[in-house]
Amino acid sequence: MQRFDELDMRILSELIRDASISVPQLSKKVNVNASVLYSRIKRLAKRQVIKKFTVLVNEGILGINVKATVGINRDPKLKEPIHSELLKITEVRSLSEVTGRFDMIISINARTLEELHNIVIERIGKIEGIQNTETFVEMQRTEKEPLYAVQTSLSR
Repeated sequence: MQRFDELDMRILSELIRDASISVPQLSKKVNVNASVLYSRIKRLAKRQVIKKFTVLVNEGILGINVKATVGINRDPKLKEPIHSELLKITEVRSLSEVTGRFDMIISINARTLEELHNIVIERIGKIEGIQNTETFVEMQRTEKEPLYAVQTSLSR
């Protein structure tokens, strides 16, 4: 069992807010020496708590204006080929196998509703083994950054 202390949780919370913050700036925010902070970040990455540092893109500026979730029912015997075909579609952002009325849920980003329609009907709907789909178009999104609770130990 891995243990994480209050400082680890504060570091994670600050890095989620802005992963581009410099170590000296972050050390002032969390009130810890920069060398200690640097070693803590390295340790969190080595333990794979921090999986990667990344960029958050404003997709609206790039023309990606439609986001949708698609519930899919499929032939269970064709799970792997369907999975592979879905991942070949550039606009498919994530794929999750789920419980409930669908076998899987995928997230799609598209430029227009017409493009979304073509992706779902012409590309996804024609994959062998797809039995039916139901599309949920995102109307508005409110995101919340996770704030990790300050705890003396968390298990992985």
